Amino acid sequence: MKFVFFSPHFPANNADFCDRLRQAGATILGIGDAPFDRLAPKLKNALSEYYRIADMENAEQVLRAMGHFIHRWGRIERFESLNEHWLEQDAAIRTDFNIPGIRSDFIENLKQKSKMSAFFKKAGVETIRQHGYVDRAGVEAFIAEVGYPIVIKPDQGSGASNTLKISDKADLDAFEAAKKPGVRYVAEQFIDGIILTYDGLVNRDGEIVFAASHRFEQSIMGVVNADSHLNYYCLPFVDPAVQKAGRAAVKAFGIREKFFHIEFFQTRSDGRIVALEVNMRPPGAWMTDAINYSYDMDVYREWAGMVVNNKVAGPFTGRYYTGYASRKNHIRYVNDHGAILAAHGKKIVHCAPIEDVFSRAMGNFAYQFRSEDFEEVKAIVRFIQDVER
Repeated sequence: MKFVFFSPHFPANNADFCDRLRQAGATILGIGDAPFDRLAPKLKNALSEYYRIADMENAEQVLRAMGHFIHRWGRIERFESLNEHWLEQDAAIRTDFNIPGIRSDFIENLKQKSKMSAFFKKAGVETIRQHGYVDRAGVEAFIAEVGYPIVIKPDQGSGASNTLKISDKADLDAFEAAKKPGVRYVAEQFIDGIILTYDGLVNRDGEIVFAASHRFEQSIMGVVNADSHLNYYCLPFVDPAVQKAGRAAVKAFGIREKFFHIEFFQTRSDGRIVALEVNMRPPGAWMTDAINYSYDMDVYREWAGMVVNNKVAGPFTGRYYTGYASRKNHIRYVNDHGAILAAHGKKIVHCAPIEDVFSRAMGNFAYQFRSEDFEEVKAIVRFIQDVER
């Protein structure tokens, strides 16, 4: 299999995806804007050829790179970036070169929140009440139906960017004054709940061959808007209600040979599962590594095996709760890095700075740690994020 990996250098764990593809027998051809000598050694070793372009947003430069690869290597069987930002471009390249995978005629269903809801309804999964933000009168009528608060977000986007909780008329006035021209927004009913994800692999036959779940007790929107720190947990099991809803959603979207990441609310009042959004890519923010730590597996290897040979190993059994706790440079914490390692070093499996582009949501520095005891993992979160009063 000849596999073109777009942006293999960013984010950093793309090097792991490329490395496992090479081990599975694929020929990896990379397109990126970073100089080759700055690529990680693991990535350099995985790539059979690297084509550097000046502007990754420039479709003509990408087409020229593809033309070069086809001339030199023959038919290209796959084109992927595994990155939300490039999904439309990925689909356009697959369409232009007749490469298997999601094409341009379907990509909006995965990018626009207003179109996702139709597939969740097809799956029989409850969805958030939503209204396309066309004008002030329309959103006020929506508020009259669902009440304050509501959430307003771009119809297309990720990471809670430009997502706001609107609690009263003053908040709505402020949003109206600050909204960006040319951006399509949607208004959603506010759901008081935690987020449970359904993350996994669906093979080329439409069979879900692995699934895991993460638990977010914080609102990403709140973390971003308050410039605060974040924590979440990878669970060693998937809640049965989440599994039922997730499997139905994957089937409804009709996706094949993909990593998927689907977000659901679990309401605090009655535990209902309500669909939030779907992402046909790996979960971000070290979540693939969290899966590995919780299940003692290599999910990068399983993804590559699924893509190249339509096979995964397993079955995999979850054993550990894996926690993620970030810190922000502007916040003063009780316990410094040395104290954290002294108190919980045996449980910490990874710690590192976060790339600046992700730091608003994910923190400036983060720790991952695991235990078979969920209460112990939550206690480590509290220790890491204890703030000076």
